[in-house]
Amino acid sequence: MGTDSKFEKMNSKLEIIYEDDALIVCHKLPGIPVQTANARTPDMVSLLRNYLAAKGEENTQVFVIHRLDQPVEGVIVFARNKQAAAELSRQSRERNMNKSYLALVEGVFDEPSGVLDDYLLHDRKANMSRVVPAGTRGSKRAILRYEVEKVHKIQETDHASQQECHSEIPVAENGAVSLVRVQLETGRHHQIRVQMANADHPLIGDKKYNPGCTAGYLPVGLCAERIAFIHPVTGKNMEFAVEPKGKIFEHYFTD
Repeated sequence: MGTDSKFEKMNSKLEIIYEDDALIVCHKLPGIPVQTANARTPDMVSLLRNYLAAKGEENTQVFVIHRLDQPVEGVIVFARNKQAAAELSRQSRERNMNKSYLALVEGVFDEPSGVLDDYLLHDRKANMSRVVPAGTRGSKRAILRYEVEKVHKIQETDHASQQECHSEIPVAENGAVSLVRVQLETGRHHQIRVQMANADHPLIGDKKYNPGCTAGYLPVGLCAERIAFIHPVTGKNMEFAVEPKGKIFEHYFTD
């Protein structure tokens, strides 16, 4: 297989927005894990290392700075050396890495914008989190701000489209889907998914937290749409934004 063929194969799963000697910014597609121990499952780290090797780069190291759940898409940053990784990790840890998300949730909110303030308890064994009373041992406070962008009223055509696509597009049964922009003030495990579900607005396609979700694998209606941070070497302000590519977003909110 020639070099061009290698790049074509990798580029079908790997979309690079920006790269330099210190970092790589990608649009992670839904269904691809950031990093996995399963050698037979391609993940972002292995895809990037193979991409760098195919380009003839001597340094193929890739360091994970933050993560997106496997069924979630969006913009994500990787470091290419230990020094850049340390600085970017510090920014992420100290909440200096600004992120916003687009979420597809069931139902219509009473208010067009608001704040969700809860305490979450992470069950590592089940790989799930849940909302618990304040003061619960091991719980952490979770705060997010949301703003409703659009509302889609469910029609019979939505259900017909679901059948035609062999359930690739999950359909809400309660009458409406809202497109919501979310800003996190804390970074907790599955935070958006858990807090929205607890507020009676579970994410479309979320098999972990949406009890009415269709059976079978589905992408979650969640996209990390924007990230802003300080370049670890130059000190420049860096900002990147993407538009959702998943069929679920296109189905409900194509202008």
